[in-house]
This record gives sequence, C-alpha cells and structure tokens, in this order.
Amino acid sequence: MKKFLVILCILGCIPWFSSFADSTTQDELNRRLRESALIDDADSIRELLDKGADINAANNFGKTALMSAAETGSTKSAVILISRGANVNARTNGNCTALTFAAENGHGEITAMLVELGADVHAQTRMGWNALMTAAKQGYDLVVAQLLEFHADSTVTDKNGDTAMMMAVDREHINVVKVLLKYKVNPNVFNKEGVTPLMRASEKGYAEIVQLLMENQVNVNAKDIYGATALIRATERGHIDIVRLLLKSADVNIQDEDGVSALMEAAAKGKQQIVELLLEKGANPQLKNTDGKTARQLAEAKHFDVIVAILDKANTPK
Repeated sequence: MKKFLVILCILGCIPWFSSFADSTTQDELNRRLRESALIDDADSIRELLDKGADINAANNFGKTALMSAAETGSTKSAVILISRGANVNARTNGNCTALTFAAENGHGEITAMLVELGADVHAQTRMGWNALMTAAKQGYDLVVAQLLEFHADSTVTDKNGDTAMMMAVDREHINVVKVLLKYKVNPNVFNKEGVTPLMRASEKGYAEIVQLLMENQVNVNAKDIYGATALIRATERGHIDIVRLLLKSADVNIQDEDGVSALMEAAAKGKQQIVELLLEKGANPQLKNTDGKTARQLAEAKHFDVIVAILDKANTPK
C-alpha cells in the first residue's frame, strides 16, 4: 500500500516537473539567443530559433536579441533576426528601440536596414531622445544623414528642450552640424532656457562652429530667457576670438534683463582686451544696469584700474 502511494505521488508530480523543465528550457533558449546576438553568432541564432527560442523575448530591462545585435553592430545576427520576424519597434523599459541602439553606437548598416524595414524613426526614449538625437550626440554624421534621408524630425526636443542640433553643438561635433545645416535644419531653435546653438557654441568657445552657424542665417542677437545674447555669453567666458566673430553682425549694446551689456560683463570680469575690442566696435560706456552702475563703476568696484582708465578715456569727449 505504501509503495502504491509513493508511485501515485511520483506520477502526480511528473507533470509539474515536466512543466518546470520546459519553462527553464525556454528561458535558457531565450537567454542564449540574446547572448548569441551580442557576439554575432549567426549559426547559434539559427539553431536556437529552430529549437523554439522566442525571437522577441526580452531580459529584465526589456532588451531583445535584435536590440543586442543593433547595439553591438552584429549585422549578420540582425539580418537573421529581422528575416525571422523580430519586432523592429519593440521597446525597453526606458523606451529604447533597436534603432536607438544602432544610432547611438554608429552602426549605419543596421540603422538603414531597420528603417527600411519599418523601424519608427520618430520613437523617443524616456528622456525624449530619438535616434537622430542619439546619433548627433555621439557624433555619427553618416547615421545622422541616413536618418534625415528617412525624414527623421529634427525639431523634436528632449526633456530640456534640446534638439539634435543643440546636442551636436554641445559636444563640438562639427561634422554633424554641417550635415544638419546641409539638410536645412533650423539653427535658431532654442531650448527651455531660450538658449540657441549659437549661444551654446559661443559660451563654450567653439569658434569653428560659431563661424559655421553665422554663415547659415543664424540669429546673432537672439536672447535667452534672461535676456543674454551669444555676445554677452562669450564675453562672460572671456572668449575673445568668439567675441570678434560675433561682432561682425551682433548688436554690441544689447542689455540683458539686469541691464548688463557685453561691455559691463567684460569690465566686471577684468577682460581688458575684450573691453578694448567692444569699445572699438561701438560699445556705449555710459549704459547703466538695473542698479544704475556703468561699466566703469563695475570695474572700479573690482579694482581693475587699467580697465577704469580705458573707460575714462572712452568717456572723455573728443
């Protein structure tokens, strides 16, 4: 009797053990599929798919085998996965797609293939980045050109209001900026703080990008939310080469919301050469800020005696 009960218990457990084994096998197949995609092991991918691996199975972060292939540039694996029905628009927990991964890592061949086969060029991550932004941010000009050919939207902004153009400028990717301008991307789009690509390039001292933007109908006198212009920002950072470029067309006497002009900024920071350059280009030394202070008074308060003397001379009637 006891033997019979033991047999019944064992038989009753068989389906449970079988189910557990199948589940474990499936998870293992799926895991191995993603790992094979990472290293571009095409033969293993075919074998695993034939054995029943779920082509769209994702890990805990939502990453699929196709995403892994796109991230690492595993082109052969990507071709197989797509041809066998992988979802080109699947998303991770952070809303990244295979296209996002390919663009971020500069894998142009995979990027082109994904878009041609239906990948959404407008998909945005949780941070608001689309494939164009990620490629621009990383400096992959060829991928940027590909995506623009497929009508990627260059006006899309992330959570900070930054566009692909701003991201390229911010990291000094001049080749990407050139591509964006070639495709008539608007260089005057500003972010949530009113900062334009020209302002960002000016404050960071990227002379070549400033020159390039100025050759492409950029608004030199645009103001941020505090009323500052590219000239004021460049002056504040002491970038005399940028100041010289901007003065070819910038209004030298624009004042921000605090009434601060570029000359006041230069005087208060002790930037003698910039003070001289601004005066040469018509800066008005008699302008006052909202506290009623002139450039001379700001320099005097910091004991910049040489600058005070220069401004005294500029204030002397000729």
